[in-house]
Amino acid sequence: MSTNYQRRTKDQLAARVAQDIFDGAVVNLGIGQPTLVANHLPAGREVILQSENGILGMGPAPAEGEEDFDLINAGKQPVTLLKGGAFFHHADSFAMMRGGHLDICVLGAFQVSATGDLANWSTGEPGAIPAVGGAMDLAIGARQTWVMMDLLTKQGASKLVQQCTYPLTGIGCVKRVYSDLATLECTPQGLKLIDTVDGLTHAELEKLVGLPIAAA
Repeated sequence: MSTNYQRRTKDQLAARVAQDIFDGAVVNLGIGQPTLVANHLPAGREVILQSENGILGMGPAPAEGEEDFDLINAGKQPVTLLKGGAFFHHADSFAMMRGGHLDICVLGAFQVSATGDLANWSTGEPGAIPAVGGAMDLAIGARQTWVMMDLLTKQGASKLVQQCTYPLTGIGCVKRVYSDLATLECTPQGLKLIDTVDGLTHAELEKLVGLPIAAA
């Protein structure tokens, strides 16, 4: 099937998320695609990145050859530490997450419901390795939870659904979904469009998702 639109690359998607993070925000970037957001924060905008393994003031990925594997994020990727940054006990990190001290967390997901329920730690399939980590603490503890993901599975099914069929991470916690095709808001009334990639019409997006989407 021919299309008139181009999907966002992972870096373009990370830059789209970074664009919406406000100056002075304290942000946690989840394992996987969300870690790329650190490399695309606009110059001159102060964003304090927290990592659940005990870092505050995390910087972008180091240049090749300058990695320090004693300084890693929660996904075990080498990172940098900005001036004034700190590292500390895991328990202190979770106290920050659970205590409402994070303005935004950006997480990956298997499914997100139209009203903001999140499923991102297990597909529930036999033999699947559960990987909840700190996702439940982040999803409920952060003031805003954003999801960054491909809109469709490899089989072409929408990851945005009327009701999650996978085990839930949190209920009604997701405020925005940033995907390779569109940015949407989750509300108690359902999905609301923020933007789409060039060439993707509202009707085409609704057909891909299989749910009504309120206009921007």
